[in-house]
Parts: sequence; C-alpha cells; structure tokens
Amino acid sequence: MNIFLKGAILLIIATFLGECLEFLVNMVLARELGEEGLGIYMSIFPTIILLVVIASLELPISVSKYVAEKEQVYHRSLLKHTIRFAFLFTIVLMALALIIVPMIPVFNNFHPWLRWVVILLIPIVSFSSVAKGYFMGIQHMGKIAFTSFLRKAIQLILLVAVFQFFSFDLETAIFISLCTLIGSELVVLVYLMATYTLQIRTIKSHSTKEISGKTVREKLLEVSIPTTGVRIFHAVTFAIKPFLIKAALLQAGLTEAMAMGQYGKLAGVAFTIGFFPAFIAHSLLIVLIPTVSEAYAKQDIEKLRSLLRKVMAFTFAYGAIAVTIFYVYAEPLTNLFLESPRAIAYLKMLIPYFLFHYFVIPMQAYLIGLGLVKDAFLHSVWATFVSFTLMFVLGSMEMFQMEGIIIGMNVAAVLLTMMHYLTICHKIGTNIFLRPLARIRN
Repeated sequence: MNIFLKGAILLIIATFLGECLEFLVNMVLARELGEEGLGIYMSIFPTIILLVVIASLELPISVSKYVAEKEQVYHRSLLKHTIRFAFLFTIVLMALALIIVPMIPVFNNFHPWLRWVVILLIPIVSFSSVAKGYFMGIQHMGKIAFTSFLRKAIQLILLVAVFQFFSFDLETAIFISLCTLIGSELVVLVYLMATYTLQIRTIKSHSTKEISGKTVREKLLEVSIPTTGVRIFHAVTFAIKPFLIKAALLQAGLTEAMAMGQYGKLAGVAFTIGFFPAFIAHSLLIVLIPTVSEAYAKQDIEKLRSLLRKVMAFTFAYGAIAVTIFYVYAEPLTNLFLESPRAIAYLKMLIPYFLFHYFVIPMQAYLIGLGLVKDAFLHSVWATFVSFTLMFVLGSMEMFQMEGIIIGMNVAAVLLTMMHYLTICHKIGTNIFLRPLARIRN
C-alpha cells in the first residue's frame, strides 16, 4: 500500500502541473483561434486521438505488466523483442495510414498538409509507448510524470512563440496549432529514448537471460488486444461525437457557424475546466492496474475491498469539492477563455457528467485488474448507445438544442458509473455499501 500511495502522490503532483499547462494551452487556443476556430480545432482533435490509440497498441499497459512480472535478468531480452515488434507494427500501420488517411473526409476541411503531418505521429507514439511501459514496469513513475509535464510545456512554448511573432489566416492557424501538438510529442520521444538508452546500458552490465520472441509477443497481445479494443471504441465514439452534435444542432435550426461556435464553448471551455481534476483519476488508474492485478492474482479479497473503499472515498472527496467550485465560480472560470453566458450555463449543466467521470476512470482500472475488460467494453457500448440516442433526439429539438445534448451526456455518465460499480462489487463480493457478502467470485 505504501508503494501505491507513493506512486499515486508523485503522479498526482506532477500531472497537476501538466494540467495547469494544459489549461494555459487551451486559453491560448481560445484567444488565438476564436470561437469558430476553437470548435474546428476540437472537431479534428478526436480523430488524432484515435490514431494515437491505434499506434500505441496499449503497449504502456502490456509492457509495464510484463516487465513487472519478470525478473530484471529477462528485461533486456524482453525489450529487444518488444522493440522489434513495435518496429514491424509501425511499418504496417504507416503503410495502411498512407492509403487510408487521404481518404478520410474529415481532413478535407483542413490544411492539405495536415493529413501527412498526422501520419508522423505513428512512429513517435509507437516507440514512446515501449519506453513508457518499461519505466512504468520498473516503477520509475517520475519519468512518466515528467513526460506529461514536458509535453504540455513544449506545446505552450511553441504556441506562444509562433502566435507572438506571426499572424495567420484561420486555416493555417489551426494547422500550426496542431503541429505544435505533434512537435511536443516528438520532444517527449527524444527524452524517453535518451533515458531508455541509459537504462538499457545499466541492464547490460548485469547478467541476462533470454525469452523467446513468440512468448513476448503472446504476452503483450494478451493485454494489448482487449484493452486497445476498449480504447479504440472510446476514441471512435469521441471522434464521432463532434459531428453528431453538429448534426443535431443543424437539425434544431442553427447555422453551421453557430453550431461550431457552441461546440467550441462546450469542448474548448466547459470540457477543459471540468476535466481538469481528472488528472487525479488518471494518476490513480496508472497505479491501480498493477496493484489490483497483483491482489486479485493472490486472491487477497480484503485488500481489494479496502482499496475500493479508499479509492471511492477519495474520489468523492476531491470530486465534490471540484464540482462545487465549478458551479460557484463558473463565470470567472469561463471568462478566462471566452466571455460567454452560454459557456457558463454549459459548465453548470455538466456538473453530474464531470463528477461521475472522476469515478469511472479508477473503476476502469479495477475492471482491467480483475480481468473484466469485456465487461468494461460492454458497459461502454450500452452507455454510448443511450448517450448518442438522447443527444441526437433532444439536441435536434429547437426547445433544447445544446442543453438536450448535455442531458444525454449526463445520463450516460451516471449509467456507465453504476454498471462499472455494480460489476466490481459483485466480483469482489460486496454490497453497494462495500460491506462483505461472500468470497470473491472467480
């Protein structure tokens, strides 16, 4: 438990600094791109995230799990085969991307060079994932936390420098803004590979044992395939959401410019503020997966129950404080980005969505650690179906518009949280009040 707490505290502190920089990045984007430009930027962002998810193949999770399970004498061989696997995967994925990406219609509305620059993310993300997974596996959480801070710091510096000395039309400004994101990922890769190389030299100074490449690939894919499936589903639905919202608002009678402006306020302002405390949840996720996995493998039922109680109590404590601040100080917070009464209203209406989102993230880690990735996927499918249905139906109504879309998002967040929570309680033998019922269910 001490290792868990130390890792969680370190990640929370470092990630907090990174999120502060993310806040500043979005403020710069909002002021430089304007309402419509910010909406356009946010509409392409989910597609880029989808590509990142596919390119990573969830190697940070699978590599960290395998490294943690094996003794150090096997690490050199394990990493050698992992790098070869990542290299071959990158070649195949880039070949497919060169064929598929030019045909994706969403890129037609952006700078013609954007689709080619985005493809460069594939090798950057793939090799960064291997290094991240290794450092997570050997419990060097400081390096993982620093990469998050470094990424945002470089992006902020590039954005400020570029817009300080140059001026662009809207299309070029959006393209440059996305290029700063990719440039920051490249800097992170250089840092990770430099520290990774130094660590490998240390391993070489010790005795090593070999593992077959087939064994390494099988172990990695056992974890990577199901978790990547879940992440891809989330990324795909995240990429579809801006266009679903836009279609619903157009159906409600708004013009395209008005729809993009409203989405810019939702995603660029309300989401940026509301998701800010989620860095705590993501930090918990990183340390929970190996902790829950180990406890479940040892059938340590009481530790699983105790850990869940503490995680739920801690999440409620910081979540309640966060959403209260959002509600009370909605106007000054949104005015940091744009002076808009609509942004204020959106932030207040999304309070349930943000609060339950803070619970969902650590519970996803619990489901992965308990071997319930399939359940997590099915829960997401049902919640997304309900969400998209309500968002389109209510959002298309002239009397609701964006308020109807937010209602659909809130309902889905509550539904997803309840499904995750009840499944975990059933698995570890507790009632909804986290009181023991029976032995753990296998």
